[in-house]
Amino acid sequence: MTSMRPMSPLRRTVLHSIVLVAAMAAGVLPAQAASKGDTTDFFRAVQMDDARTVQSLLGKVDPNAQNPIGGEPALVLAVRENAMQVLTTLLAYKGTNIDATAMNGNTALMMAAFKHNKPAAEALIAKGAAVNRDGWTPLHYAAASGDVDIAKLLLAKGARVDAVSPPASGKFTPLMMAAREGHDDAAMFLLGQGANPALKNGEGMTAAQIAEKADHASIAKAINERGSQRR
Repeated sequence: MTSMRPMSPLRRTVLHSIVLVAAMAAGVLPAQAASKGDTTDFFRAVQMDDARTVQSLLGKVDPNAQNPIGGEPALVLAVRENAMQVLTTLLAYKGTNIDATAMNGNTALMMAAFKHNKPAAEALIAKGAAVNRDGWTPLHYAAASGDVDIAKLLLAKGARVDAVSPPASGKFTPLMMAAREGHDDAAMFLLGQGANPALKNGEGMTAAQIAEKADHASIAKAINERGSQRR
């Protein structure tokens, strides 16, 4: 039986370097610690929709890290700024966490729902973005912004119509958010999709009562009428 010759230190070092470079290029290794200048340039490029600069810094800067200014990861910032070229670049990078959260808990899909950015929402969902999560959900944000199209998209992908926000945030459902913000189309759509108008928030108020408190009497009336039909 022929024994294998041991690999020389030089060959081992070269092979290790090749593997490391290939892994970094594929985005399967975490980025090395970036300089302050690189981080600043990266997040500025995200904000300005400068995809070329973003691409050049991926691997140096971790796109999932929160921006020191504002506390948002790159995906969330890109959606907030409608930086669609950068969004495409980040989605193509294997090291991007599609559900990376901002300091306040927002994900890119939540931001897309709030900003009425359906193309971004579709692209994020196609990459596996979470439609359901504990606490605030993308559907809460779509309801709060009155975006029926994105609400339809989320529900078609399995979003929970009666998802409840954290107790510390009032235990709001998407219907309650639409009612509070005065979005009658969104409220009626959610009711049509099975939202329960009898649920109460942390203060013991139903969606209709929340609408009344916010001076949206017509929405309160419509919700009450729909609730009577359910009974």
